[in-house]
Amino acid sequence: MSDFPTLETPRLLLREIVSADAPALLAIHGNAEAMQWFGMDPITDIAQAQALVDTFTESRSLPNPGIRWGIQDKTHEALLGNCGFFKWNRQWKSCSLGFALGQSAWGKGFMSEALQATLVWGFEQMQLNRIEATVHPENQACLKLLERLGFVQEGRLRQAGFWLGEHRDLLQLSLLRAEFEPSPISAL
Repeated sequence: MSDFPTLETPRLLLREIVSADAPALLAIHGNAEAMQWFGMDPITDIAQAQALVDTFTESRSLPNPGIRWGIQDKTHEALLGNCGFFKWNRQWKSCSLGFALGQSAWGKGFMSEALQATLVWGFEQMQLNRIEATVHPENQACLKLLERLGFVQEGRLRQAGFWLGEHRDLLQLSLLRAEFEPSPISAL
């Protein structure tokens, strides 16, 4: 994954996250309300946001690489959020999905549109057979989004996460290539 793949949807540009995006990442990942579901403590300063940019960049060169897109409304330059894959197991043709969206963009269908393009890319370009997601059981918006995209809930991972000072249960969901039915993005 040396060349970063840019994806486009009718409203969005999914692009590489760069240092100039650190302020937007601070706003997104510094929001305590949003981060209660994300699996990490909120970041608190621009240095942590820059470290997040670096983490996303470096993840592409790991033995089990990942890729994280910045989600940008085509009419604005600032990031709305981010999404992508991590823990790619090439032998098993599987990986995990992660995403975060700034609060000002909630409820507008942006993440659904972004994930639809991301899933297509994962199944086609990475040749994935299985995409996994873990979600806090009380994150109903995320669970509904994943279920609309075709993910199936498989079970509960007891105290599998730790953030904000607490061990937390997570729900395991997955989407298989054979079950994936891409929706026309314009209909989202």
